[in-house]
Amino acid sequence: MTPFDRANAIVESYDAELRAELPEGPYLFDAHTHLGDDIDGMHAEYEELTGVLDRYGIAGAFVFCLDEPDREPAFCVPNDRTLAHASNSGGKLIPFVRLDLTKGPLEEARRALDLGARGIKLHPRAQAFALDDERLGPIFELARDRAVPILIHGGRGLPPIGAHLEGLVRRFEGVRLIVAHAGIADMAGLAGRLGGIPGVFFDTSVWSAVDLLDLFRQVPPEQVVYASDYPYGRQPNSLLLSVRAAKLAGFDDRQLRDMLGETARRIADNEPLPELTTPRGAASLVQPLTFARIHQYISMAVPMLWMRQRDGIGALGLAVNASHERDGHEEASERIEELLVTAADLWREGGEDVSDDERVAAMRRAIQLVNLADLIAVTTRA
Repeated sequence: MTPFDRANAIVESYDAELRAELPEGPYLFDAHTHLGDDIDGMHAEYEELTGVLDRYGIAGAFVFCLDEPDREPAFCVPNDRTLAHASNSGGKLIPFVRLDLTKGPLEEARRALDLGARGIKLHPRAQAFALDDERLGPIFELARDRAVPILIHGGRGLPPIGAHLEGLVRRFEGVRLIVAHAGIADMAGLAGRLGGIPGVFFDTSVWSAVDLLDLFRQVPPEQVVYASDYPYGRQPNSLLLSVRAAKLAGFDDRQLRDMLGETARRIADNEPLPELTTPRGAASLVQPLTFARIHQYISMAVPMLWMRQRDGIGALGLAVNASHERDGHEEASERIEELLVTAADLWREGGEDVSDDERVAAMRRAIQLVNLADLIAVTTRA
């Protein structure tokens, strides 16, 4: 069996673990997916996305285009492709219009909404605008008046944005806003200012359970919606990360079901939202010290994996060696070791004389294995 075949079999084996972690008969909805081709080289295909949704029983998803090579002018062509994909999906995909503030954003938003878009996507890093940009006001006003949600990038590559985003939410009271990537760009500012405001949500599309655990202790569970960030986020990793982190934080069954899909369904259908309760979880993370070391070494290795570079400092090897220490968590340690050893084999294979497509596939699968190992390390209690 090749390392790639072995990796595929290991990832598939985590489907069973995911089923065991999910509540019985959940309604699942993915609040953050893409279709198209990004200028960073990432591809998101309609057949793959709909296949993943079907395989994992996900009833629907918000979808929008990537930062496409043909995005000018105004993302018109990519937005039309999104609308066509949604039309072909039989209602499974709910299209959002992506905007560029420099190219008639209000006109493009109105055009796409009139054609069937049901939300607006804003990406201040990719489209290089600040949250105090006066052109955002009419967009928020339109979203409020049309009763459609705005999803805004809240991940890497941004300065603190909490104050300006709060100002927009307060100014256009009633607008429904989803802050992507758990708001990690400015979590203290975003959670501190937007936590407890009805109609504001944070999606769970992050790499590490550490980010979600920090979010969960700061905002009510009813403000959290599950999201994968496909094609960057993959299954079963994405769902498993969100479920395990929520359970560790103390979400009850209703809160877990709301996070996994019921709240997003209400957003999509413009239905009344559940009343907000109190945040869940502790301000500290208690884990086996060995697993803290594994998490540290994985954090050192991941940027090199993402950039498809050789592990020149041996970070993944350190994580593998640490997994040999059992410390009373034999089963978890053995699973981490299997994931990391297989990832290391794939990493080496992806650096050899193979095609670009094979190299990309190997590295993506290696990242998925490493992510599963990190999830186990972070969510295993001491």
